[in-house]
Amino acid sequence: MVELKTDTSIDAMYAAGQVLGRTLTAVRQAADVGVSLLELDEVARGVLREAGASSPFLGYRPSFAPIPFPAVICASVNDAIVHGIPTGYRLRDGDLVSIDCGAELGGWASDSAISFVVGEPRPADVRLIETAERALAAGIEAAVVGNRTGDIAHAIGRVCRDAGYGIPQGFGGHGIGRRMHEDPSVPNEGRPGRGFPLRHGMALAIEPMLIASGRDGYHEAPDGWTLRTNDGSRAAHVEHTVAITDDGPRILSER
Repeated sequence: MVELKTDTSIDAMYAAGQVLGRTLTAVRQAADVGVSLLELDEVARGVLREAGASSPFLGYRPSFAPIPFPAVICASVNDAIVHGIPTGYRLRDGDLVSIDCGAELGGWASDSAISFVVGEPRPADVRLIETAERALAAGIEAAVVGNRTGDIAHAIGRVCRDAGYGIPQGFGGHGIGRRMHEDPSVPNEGRPGRGFPLRHGMALAIEPMLIASGRDGYHEAPDGWTLRTNDGSRAAHVEHTVAITDDGPRILSER
Protein backbone atom coordinates (compact mmCIF):
# COMPACT_ATOMS: atom_id res chain seq x y z
CA MET A 1 0.00 0.00 0.00
CA VAL A 2 1.35 3.41 -0.99
CA GLU A 3 0.84 6.20 1.54
CA LEU A 4 0.44 9.70 0.16
CA LYS A 5 2.04 12.31 2.42
CA THR A 6 0.61 15.71 3.19
CA ASP A 7 2.68 18.80 2.45
CA THR A 8 3.27 19.13 6.20
CA SER A 9 4.55 15.56 6.34
CA ILE A 10 6.87 16.21 3.41
CA ASP A 11 8.27 19.20 5.29
CA ALA A 12 8.88 16.91 8.27
CA MET A 13 10.68 14.44 6.01
CA TYR A 14 12.77 17.33 4.72
CA ALA A 15 13.85 18.07 8.29
CA ALA A 16 14.96 14.44 8.70
CA GLY A 17 16.74 14.70 5.36
CA GLN A 18 18.69 17.75 6.48
CA VAL A 19 20.01 15.84 9.49
CA LEU A 20 20.94 13.03 7.15
CA GLY A 21 22.70 15.42 4.79
CA ARG A 22 24.81 16.75 7.67
CA THR A 23 25.58 13.19 8.73
CA LEU A 24 26.84 12.14 5.32
CA THR A 25 28.86 15.35 4.96
CA ALA A 26 30.54 14.70 8.32
CA VAL A 27 31.34 11.11 7.38
CA ARG A 28 32.79 12.20 4.03
CA GLN A 29 34.97 14.79 5.74
CA ALA A 30 36.22 12.23 8.26
CA ALA A 31 37.04 9.59 5.64
CA ASP A 32 40.79 9.56 5.10
CA VAL A 33 43.62 7.10 4.68
CA GLY A 34 44.02 5.16 7.92
CA VAL A 35 40.53 5.87 9.26
CA SER A 36 38.51 2.75 10.06
CA LEU A 37 34.95 2.08 8.92
CA LEU A 38 33.93 1.73 12.56
CA GLU A 39 35.28 5.21 13.22
CA LEU A 40 33.12 6.54 10.38
CA ASP A 41 30.11 4.84 11.96
CA GLU A 42 30.90 6.63 15.23
CA VAL A 43 31.00 9.96 13.40
CA ALA A 44 27.53 9.29 11.98
CA ARG A 45 26.19 8.23 15.39
CA GLY A 46 27.42 11.47 16.89
CA VAL A 47 25.70 13.70 14.31
CA LEU A 48 22.41 11.81 14.63
CA ARG A 49 22.58 11.91 18.42
CA GLU A 50 23.30 15.64 18.50
CA ALA A 51 20.29 16.30 16.27
CA GLY A 52 17.98 14.16 18.39
CA ALA A 53 17.51 11.74 15.49
CA SER A 54 17.65 7.96 15.44
CA SER A 55 18.88 5.43 12.90
CA PRO A 56 16.48 3.22 10.92
CA PHE A 57 19.48 1.05 10.00
CA LEU A 58 20.57 0.09 13.52
CA GLY A 59 18.90 -3.16 14.50
CA TYR A 60 17.07 -3.51 11.18
CA ARG A 61 16.55 -7.15 10.26
CA PRO A 62 14.73 -8.08 7.05
CA SER A 63 13.84 -11.70 6.36
CA PHE A 64 17.08 -12.47 4.52
CA ALA A 65 19.40 -11.19 7.25
CA PRO A 66 21.09 -13.62 9.67
CA ILE A 67 21.60 -10.85 12.25
CA PRO A 68 20.16 -7.38 12.89
CA PHE A 69 22.22 -4.69 11.19
CA PRO A 70 24.78 -3.56 13.80
CA ALA A 71 25.55 -0.02 12.62
CA VAL A 72 24.01 3.30 11.55
CA ILE A 73 25.81 3.38 8.19
CA CYS A 74 26.39 0.85 5.46
CA ALA A 75 30.05 1.16 4.45
CA SER A 76 30.80 -0.61 1.16
CA VAL A 77 34.38 -0.52 -0.14
CA ASN A 78 35.66 -1.25 -3.68
CA ASP A 79 33.90 -4.44 -4.87
CA ALA A 80 31.16 -4.15 -2.23
CA ILE A 81 28.01 -2.80 -3.87
CA VAL A 82 25.71 -2.15 -0.89
CA HIS A 83 24.94 -3.18 2.71
CA GLY A 84 28.55 -3.33 3.89
CA ILE A 85 28.87 -3.72 7.66
CA PRO A 86 31.41 -1.30 9.18
CA THR A 87 34.46 -3.13 10.51
CA GLY A 88 37.93 -2.27 11.73
CA TYR A 89 39.14 -2.08 8.12
CA ARG A 90 41.26 1.06 7.69
CA LEU A 91 40.84 2.99 4.49
CA ARG A 92 43.67 2.91 1.96
CA ASP A 93 44.72 5.36 -0.70
CA GLY A 94 42.50 4.91 -3.73
CA ASP A 95 39.65 3.04 -2.01
CA LEU A 96 36.23 3.60 -3.53
CA VAL A 97 33.77 4.00 -0.66
CA SER A 98 29.97 4.03 -0.68
CA ILE A 99 28.23 5.23 2.48
CA ASP A 100 24.50 4.65 2.88
CA CYS A 101 22.74 6.16 5.89
CA GLY A 102 19.27 6.83 7.23
CA ALA A 103 17.79 9.21 9.77
CA GLU A 104 14.49 9.24 11.64
CA LEU A 105 13.24 12.48 13.15
CA GLY A 106 9.78 13.25 14.47
CA GLY A 107 8.47 9.92 13.22
CA TRP A 108 9.64 10.39 9.63
CA ALA A 109 12.53 8.73 7.79
CA SER A 110 15.05 9.77 5.16
CA ASP A 111 17.55 7.61 3.27
CA SER A 112 20.58 8.70 1.22
CA ALA A 113 23.94 7.45 -0.06
CA ILE A 114 27.17 8.86 -1.45
CA SER A 115 30.20 7.36 -3.21
CA PHE A 116 33.70 8.83 -3.18
CA VAL A 117 37.37 7.93 -3.42
CA VAL A 118 39.79 8.25 -0.51
CA GLY A 119 43.12 9.76 -1.46
CA GLU A 120 44.24 9.73 -5.10
CA PRO A 121 41.36 8.61 -7.36
CA ARG A 122 41.66 6.42 -10.42
CA PRO A 123 40.12 8.02 -13.53
CA ALA A 124 37.93 4.95 -13.96
CA ASP A 125 36.51 5.39 -10.47
CA VAL A 126 35.82 9.07 -11.06
CA ARG A 127 33.91 8.20 -14.21
CA LEU A 128 31.95 5.47 -12.40
CA ILE A 129 30.87 7.82 -9.60
CA GLU A 130 30.05 10.66 -11.99
CA THR A 131 27.88 8.29 -14.03
CA ALA A 132 26.10 7.12 -10.88
CA GLU A 133 25.34 10.74 -10.03
CA ARG A 134 24.06 11.37 -13.57
CA ALA A 135 21.84 8.29 -13.30
CA LEU A 136 20.45 9.57 -10.00
CA ALA A 137 19.78 12.99 -11.53
CA ALA A 138 18.02 11.35 -14.48
CA GLY A 139 15.88 9.26 -12.15
CA ILE A 140 14.92 12.32 -10.11
CA GLU A 141 14.08 14.26 -13.26
CA ALA A 142 11.65 11.49 -14.23
CA ALA A 143 10.00 11.53 -10.78
CA VAL A 144 7.07 13.72 -11.79
CA VAL A 145 3.31 13.50 -11.45
CA GLY A 146 1.86 11.57 -14.38
CA ASN A 147 4.91 9.34 -14.87
CA ARG A 148 5.30 5.86 -13.45
CA THR A 149 8.01 4.07 -11.51
CA GLY A 150 9.05 2.46 -14.78
CA ASP A 151 9.93 5.88 -16.16
CA ILE A 152 12.34 6.42 -13.26
CA ALA A 153 13.79 2.93 -13.76
CA HIS A 154 14.20 3.49 -17.49
CA ALA A 155 15.95 6.84 -17.00
CA ILE A 156 18.43 5.34 -14.53
CA GLY A 157 19.05 2.21 -16.57
CA ARG A 158 19.64 4.10 -19.80
CA VAL A 159 22.40 6.23 -18.25
CA CYS A 160 24.07 3.19 -16.71
CA ARG A 161 23.89 0.94 -19.76
CA ASP A 162 24.92 3.67 -22.21
CA ALA A 163 28.08 4.14 -20.14
CA GLY A 164 28.78 0.39 -20.20
CA TYR A 165 28.08 -0.39 -16.55
CA GLY A 166 26.33 -3.31 -14.92
CA ILE A 167 23.25 -3.11 -12.70
CA PRO A 168 22.68 -5.59 -9.85
CA GLN A 169 19.27 -7.05 -10.61
CA GLY A 170 16.69 -7.24 -7.84
CA PHE A 171 17.97 -4.24 -5.92
CA GLY A 172 16.83 -0.65 -6.24
CA GLY A 173 14.85 2.13 -4.61
CA HIS A 174 11.67 2.10 -2.58
CA GLY A 175 8.94 4.15 -1.03
CA ILE A 176 9.74 5.83 2.26
CA GLY A 177 7.90 7.73 4.96
CA ARG A 178 7.07 6.65 8.48
CA ARG A 179 9.15 3.57 7.75
CA MET A 180 12.41 3.35 5.84
CA HIS A 181 11.06 0.79 3.37
CA GLU A 182 7.56 1.25 2.00
CA ASP A 183 5.78 0.56 -1.30
CA PRO A 184 6.37 0.94 -4.17
CA SER A 185 9.65 -0.57 -5.31
CA VAL A 186 11.70 1.55 -7.72
CA PRO A 187 13.95 -0.64 -9.92
CA ASN A 188 17.14 0.69 -11.50
CA GLU A 189 16.17 -0.61 -14.92
CA GLY A 190 12.81 -0.98 -16.60
CA ARG A 191 10.36 -0.02 -19.31
CA PRO A 192 8.87 3.47 -19.49
CA GLY A 193 5.14 3.77 -18.91
CA ARG A 194 5.06 0.71 -16.66
CA GLY A 195 4.83 0.37 -12.91
CA PHE A 196 3.09 2.37 -10.22
CA PRO A 197 1.69 5.80 -11.20
CA LEU A 198 3.40 8.76 -9.54
CA ARG A 199 1.14 11.11 -7.58
CA HIS A 200 1.57 14.22 -5.49
CA GLY A 201 2.51 13.21 -1.95
CA MET A 202 4.52 10.10 -2.77
CA ALA A 203 8.03 9.88 -1.33
CA LEU A 204 10.68 7.66 -2.89
CA ALA A 205 14.26 6.69 -2.17
CA ILE A 206 15.91 6.61 -5.60
CA GLU A 207 19.25 4.78 -5.59
CA PRO A 208 21.29 3.75 -8.63
CA MET A 209 23.88 0.99 -8.11
CA LEU A 210 26.54 0.53 -10.80
CA ILE A 211 29.10 -2.23 -11.44
CA ALA A 212 32.20 -1.06 -13.27
CA SER A 213 32.81 -4.18 -15.39
CA GLY A 214 29.44 -4.00 -17.14
CA ARG A 215 28.42 -7.38 -15.72
CA ASP A 216 25.39 -7.67 -13.45
CA GLY A 217 26.54 -10.55 -11.26
CA TYR A 218 26.86 -10.27 -7.50
CA HIS A 219 26.92 -12.51 -4.46
CA GLU A 220 26.23 -12.26 -0.76
CA ALA A 221 29.29 -12.16 1.48
CA PRO A 222 29.62 -14.53 4.45
CA ASP A 223 28.34 -11.81 6.83
CA GLY A 224 24.90 -12.27 5.26
CA TRP A 225 24.57 -8.58 4.47
CA THR A 226 27.25 -7.27 2.11
CA LEU A 227 26.67 -7.68 -1.64
CA ARG A 228 29.87 -7.99 -3.68
CA THR A 229 30.49 -8.07 -7.42
CA ASN A 230 31.18 -11.55 -8.77
CA ASP A 231 34.20 -10.46 -10.78
CA GLY A 232 35.81 -8.24 -8.14
CA SER A 233 35.15 -5.06 -10.11
CA ARG A 234 34.33 -1.86 -8.28
CA ALA A 235 30.85 -0.52 -7.62
CA ALA A 236 29.20 2.81 -6.81
CA HIS A 237 25.94 3.61 -5.03
CA VAL A 238 24.23 6.99 -4.69
CA GLU A 239 20.79 7.86 -3.35
CA HIS A 240 18.38 10.64 -2.45
CA THR A 241 14.97 10.73 -0.81
CA VAL A 242 12.61 12.56 -3.16
CA ALA A 243 9.02 13.78 -2.82
CA ILE A 244 6.71 13.75 -5.82
CA THR A 245 4.87 17.08 -5.93
CA ASP A 246 2.69 18.99 -8.36
CA ASP A 247 5.58 21.47 -8.64
CA GLY A 248 8.08 18.77 -9.60
CA PRO A 249 10.43 16.50 -7.66
CA ARG A 250 11.66 17.82 -4.32
CA ILE A 251 14.92 16.41 -2.97
CA LEU A 252 14.45 15.88 0.76
CA SER A 253 17.98 14.70 1.56
CA GLU A 254 20.00 17.39 -0.21
CA ARG A 255 23.48 18.08 1.14
